[in-house]
Order: sequence, then structure tokens, then C-alpha cells
Amino acid sequence: MNSPATEVRVRRMSPEDLDRVMEIAESLKDAPRWIRANYVAVLDPAAAPRRIALVTEEGGKVAGFAVASLMPPQAELEIIAVDAHFQRRGLARRLFVELAGKLGLAQVTDVILEVRASNQTALGLYRLLGFAEIGRRPCYYQAPADDAVLMRLGLEGSLPEAATVRLP
Repeated sequence: MNSPATEVRVRRMSPEDLDRVMEIAESLKDAPRWIRANYVAVLDPAAAPRRIALVTEEGGKVAGFAVASLMPPQAELEIIAVDAHFQRRGLARRLFVELAGKLGLAQVTDVILEVRASNQTALGLYRLLGFAEIGRRPCYYQAPADDAVLMRLGLEGSLPEAATVRLP
């Protein structure tokens, strides 16, 4: 059984999480550089497109977050980020598994994303989760210039065995 110091949970993002979420994103080299207004909009249930935003906590501290925009039957994984001090503990996978469950309830059958071709860590995670490359956008990213890798995961049926984690 996990001690309170190592307890991990996934929950919906709240306005109180925004400072920590922005701190995490700003600390990661490959995370999108959103302004605060973008994160505020993520939490607005009246904003279009509708979004699902989750955070993961370890020992009561927000350690990572994920945001997906909904366009049923499709969703776009806009960002999944875990603080460098909390990486390599399965938190990104747990976040995505919980997110995928909520997407399924929202009638989403396909999840798409784009990621820098040079971001090997993210590409490895997405492949582990079952995403497959479906195309590229040459020189899509600037400063530095990089291709965008387009990926897709079908949610019909179950997630890959590596991603099937029972959440508390």
C-alpha cells in the first residue's frame, strides 16, 4: 500500500492549479508555451472547443497535467507534461489512461496529436501508449525548425496492454 508521501492520484484541473501547471510547462524544453489566458480557457466549460484538463498529484503536489480538445468522434491531445523531478514514474501514462477513459465517455473514438520530430521522449511515450505515426508536416515548428510528427490512436476496444493501469 502506498504511503501518503507517495500516493498518486489523477483529478480534474482546477483554477488553483494554474500557477503550478504553468511552472511545469515553462520548466520543460519541449512543452508548448501557452499564456495564462490559454490555461484559463481550458477550464471554461462554455469555451469552444470543449476540453478535458487533468492533473496528477504525487504526495499532494501537482506533478503533471494533460489537456485534450474534444471534437467527437475525435479529440486532440494538446499537451501532456510531467515535472522533470517526477518523470519516469508512469505518471504520464496514468494521466493518459484516465484521459482516454473520459474521452471514451465523451463519444471520442480517435485521438490525434502532433509532436516535434526531435522530441524522442514524447515519441517513445506515445508509441508505448499505442499511437501510430500517420504523417509529417515538414518544418512545421520554428525556433528551432523541426518537423511535426502526426500521430493517431483509435480508442475502439481497449488501450494497449502497457497502458492499462487501474487508477485509484
